[in-house]
Amino acid sequence: MRGFLLASAVSLGFCLVAQSAAADDMTPVGRWRAVSDKTGNVTGIIEITAVGDSLQGRIVKSIPDPDDDPPDTICTKCDGPDKNKPILGLTIMKGFHKDGDSWDGGTILDPRSGNVYSAEMHLGDNGKKLFLRGYLGISLLGRTETWLRAE
Repeated sequence: MRGFLLASAVSLGFCLVAQSAAADDMTPVGRWRAVSDKTGNVTGIIEITAVGDSLQGRIVKSIPDPDDDPPDTICTKCDGPDKNKPILGLTIMKGFHKDGDSWDGGTILDPRSGNVYSAEMHLGDNGKKLFLRGYLGISLLGRTETWLRAE
């Protein structure tokens, strides 16, 4: 009987550790296929990383949209330190902090327009989708893109 209880306790411990590891995987950290909310086409691959207690994202691959003009290779419309930087490798997401099941307080840069938007994001479909909402002023006046986790 003691052997059965010990085996059950060990088994339960492994299950809890596995559940905890699965919960830790439920973060936006990783690579994402950015999908245009206007055309539905993949426009690039964004890599989100943890920096201290916040998340940031950079462009690791740019994919020309067949329904759009070819993208610039440098951020000519950006202001400040990002002006005239190469698009590839450009950090476009900054300052996201975990808030319950979402991450907010961040900003996202649109390298095509040079505009910087306030942003928030949350995961869906067991971590396979990232819902990223960019807005000016209040979240109600914004747009949401759904990005897909890159395998």
